Formats: sequence, structure tokens, C-alpha cells
Amino acid sequence: MNITKSEFTISSPTITKCPVDTKPEYAFIGRSNVGKSSLINMLCNHKGLAKTSAKPGKTLLINHFIINNEWYIVDLPGYGYAKSSKTMRNKLEQMITQYILQRKQLINLFVLIDIRHEQQKIDREFVDWLGESNIPFSIIFTKADKLSGGRAKNNAMEWMKKLQDRWDVLPPYFITSSEDKTGREEVLDYIEQINTELELTANKE
Repeated sequence: MNITKSEFTISSPTITKCPVDTKPEYAFIGRSNVGKSSLINMLCNHKGLAKTSAKPGKTLLINHFIINNEWYIVDLPGYGYAKSSKTMRNKLEQMITQYILQRKQLINLFVLIDIRHEQQKIDREFVDWLGESNIPFSIIFTKADKLSGGRAKNNAMEWMKKLQDRWDVLPPYFITSSEDKTGREEVLDYIEQINTELELTANKE
């Protein structure tokens, strides 16, 4: 897929303020500081599209970006940022949950995982909840450039293998790096494939 145009559309405090549009949405979520904004900028080849910050927990709204005037990338707030207040955590959790469960335009949720770490309880519980809720999702392992040799691939395979204690069919996964653009084509081709299938289905109806 070739992205020729990517623009910020709107930041929404609640699902009711999201764009009134039928275009497909691909949302990105992960723990704070997992590299979400950097990944979105890398995929769009548009530095500064999503605001990056060294300070975790910066994304507090649902951010929409229109891509090629055809579909949206949605930047969701990170989960599990312990330093925010309990009230703020509850508010963000409610916002995220409502978007994931109620937003009909959501076609696929990309869950970002830092490839350098072993499977964390908070990520595992979130992924299991998505499965139980029948939400279509994929896993994106980030920061592959931080590991040498085949360690990135081994870490990703080990992480996915641990899902087999509860999962019969594992979700798709991608290994990426915002620094050297590893995985960019694979993720974009995956989105294009889904968009093509949606179009074919719509034309049949």
C-alpha cells in the first residue's frame, strides 16, 4: 500500500464525539511508552503526524487521522500508566472500552507490545479480554531495532507461544521498528488486504 496523504482529523474525549463517518478504522493501543505515536508516524511516513513524547501517558483522547481519504488510523490512549490518578485511569479505561466495544467502524485493533520484555500480565489480560469480546485484533511488536541478531524474532515467538495455554488460534502478529521501518510494508499490506475484502463484500450487497 502506498500512503500518499495522511492528516490529523480530530481528538475526541468520548466515542460520541468521534467522526460521523462510515470509513473503516484501524486503532492502535498499547501500554504507555510502547512507541505508538512513533509507529503511526513511521507507517504514514509523516514525521510529527502523531505527537510523540518521552513522557508516558500523553495521549488522553481518541485521535483520528484520515489516510488517503479512504480509512482512518486511530491513536487510542495507552493503558496501565500507574502514575496517573485513579480517577483519570478509570476515565481512560471507560473511554477505551466504549470505543473498542461500541465503535462499529473499528475493523481491526493493533495491540502494541515492547519486544524487549517478557509477557506482562497487563498485556496478557488485555489480549485475553479482546478474544473473549470477539474483537478482531493483531499484535505489533515494537522496538525490534533495540535487539541484536535473531533475538527480536525469538522474543516474539516466545510471547505468542505463551498464548497457546488459552488460545486455539493465535492472532496475527508483526515485528516492527520505527527507527529502521522494519515491518512497515507487512502492516500496510495487511490493512490493504482487509480494505479490499471489505470493498468486495460491500459490492456484493
